[in-house]
Amino acid sequence: MNKRRVMFISSTGGHLSEMLELKALFNDYNYTIITEKTKSNLKLKDKYKSKIHYLVYGTKDHMLTYPFKLLYNSFKSLYYYIKIRPDYIITTGAHTAGPMCLIGKIFGSKIIYIETFANKETKTITGRLLYPVSDLFVVQWKTMQKLYPDAVYGGWIF
Repeated sequence: MNKRRVMFISSTGGHLSEMLELKALFNDYNYTIITEKTKSNLKLKDKYKSKIHYLVYGTKDHMLTYPFKLLYNSFKSLYYYIKIRPDYIITTGAHTAGPMCLIGKIFGSKIIYIETFANKETKTITGRLLYPVSDLFVVQWKTMQKLYPDAVYGGWIF
C-alpha cells in the first residue's frame, strides 16, 4: 500500500520545535520536512537524511532583504512542491510556510495549519493568511476559537 505523501513545513525556532513534536506521525507517511537553513537546523540532516530540505532563512527584522528572500523562497517552494507533490501539507507556521500552503492549495493538496502555542489571544499573520484556505485549522488554546470560529481545538502539541 502506498503511503500518503505529507509535507511538514515550518520556519525555524519555536515553530519548528512544535512541528517536531509531531515526529511520532512521520513514519506513518511518506513524509518530507521543510524548514529554514540555519546552523542549528543543519544537524537535522543527520537524523532525517534525505527527508529534510531547506529554504533560505529570512526574518522581518531585516526589511531590506526580507522581500527578496521571501520571493526566492516562494520559487524554491514551488520547486519542492513539484518535486514532492504532497497530498497533505501540515504546518505550524510561520512566514516560511505561507507560500508553500498557497501553492499546495492551488494544486489540490489538503492544508492542515496548527496555530502556534505562543499565541493565546491574538491571531498570527500566517494564521490570518491561511485560515481561509486551510482544510483543517487547529488551535492549541480554547480561547483562540473565538478568533477562528471554524477552528478545531486540538490541545497543546507539547
